[in-house]
Amino acid sequence: MADDRSETTALSGEEQWMPVCGLSRLIAQAIVCVRVTGVDLILVWHEDRAVACERMCPHEQADLSLGRLSAGRLFCPRHSASFDLRNGQICYGWPSRPLRIYPVRISDDQVWIDAEAIKSPAT
Repeated sequence: MADDRSETTALSGEEQWMPVCGLSRLIAQAIVCVRVTGVDLILVWHEDRAVACERMCPHEQADLSLGRLSAGRLFCPRHSASFDLRNGQICYGWPSRPLRIYPVRISDDQVWIDAEAIKSPAT
């Protein structure tokens, strides 16, 4: 998964939403690496929904594209802490900020990401 990254830089339509991956590809692979406005992200298909989040674990900077999915959570491949895919919260007991989750939508069999949210300062 780490080598299967696509780069998307052109904005389309509403000037903030960018198509980043075909929906059928995401469903088939479950985790897809993408780069949006120079930022490495992963798209996750889990429990019939798409989620976009930062690619590197905020705790130890492990590549989350190598993680596993279970029960609505993304598990880090390095330390097995998990992140809630609804809000990015790390499981209890780990000293880390939440995983950054970015707005996505599905239209025309494509997964789109809100590029403006990625460019916004981290909170």
